[in-house]
Amino acid sequence: MTAPRAVALALAISILGSLALVAIYVFGGSIQLQGIGLALALGGLGTAIVIWAVGLIEAPIEVEERHSFAAQEREASIAEGAADGEQISRRRFLSRLLAGAGAILTAALVLPAFSLGPQPGTDLFRTAWRRGMRLVDAGNQPLRPDDIVLDSVTTVFPEGFVGRPDTQTLLIKVRPSDLALPSGRDAWAPEGCIAYSKVCTHAGCPVGLYRAREHLLLCPCHQSTFDVLRGATPIFGPAARPLPQLPMEVDPEGYLVALGDFPEPIGPGFWDMTHPGGRRMR
Repeated sequence: MTAPRAVALALAISILGSLALVAIYVFGGSIQLQGIGLALALGGLGTAIVIWAVGLIEAPIEVEERHSFAAQEREASIAEGAADGEQISRRRFLSRLLAGAGAILTAALVLPAFSLGPQPGTDLFRTAWRRGMRLVDAGNQPLRPDDIVLDSVTTVFPEGFVGRPDTQTLLIKVRPSDLALPSGRDAWAPEGCIAYSKVCTHAGCPVGLYRAREHLLLCPCHQSTFDVLRGATPIFGPAARPLPQLPMEVDPEGYLVALGDFPEPIGPGFWDMTHPGGRRMR
């Protein structure tokens, strides 16, 4: 088999392998079959390049000058011109075949990127809480301050998002006179009702234990303990950041509603390493 035919055959195998890879991926074939298609595509392309480099790239030829007859020169010139034309046509065909094989292989390799899903964007820094959303219980029932028993804790969600993990919030009712919240947050606890994210700032576990007598929230995973009266400041355990407090008020109909999202990201404290101060990314 001549070198041009070997190159064409290898490129054809590469193209078929790439097309097979795409088809197997689109129709949900096994990883093993996809690997075979990729091996054929890469192997065929590599083989074609090697044969091309060895058999089709011409090294410079030096010819010793000598006297020749005019007729012989004319015949040699005609034969050389025909050979050159055929060679140019063949190389043009192989070049196009090589470009096609490379393009199809590139498309086949890019295609699986669509399986990665959407980028998170700012989703890790925001929850579904928005201004005016009512606080509802697990049964999607809106709550008034009078519905909350003193020193009790209730898991609440924004209306329409019951069960969404990043929005789960602990609603606690204490005596307003006992609160010692950070500056500017007194209005966020109408009638002694205060709300904190249920997602622990250490490892993301749900903070589900409440010691009403001491007004302490505990995470059962690593025993991080948060002071409810003082803005859920951690006083024990590995958590280094307070639980984010949900700003809220009472609407004209007497229901508890959010004033917006949590002022800082919920969950583990890696926010402090990526964004100093735990500030939300806008």
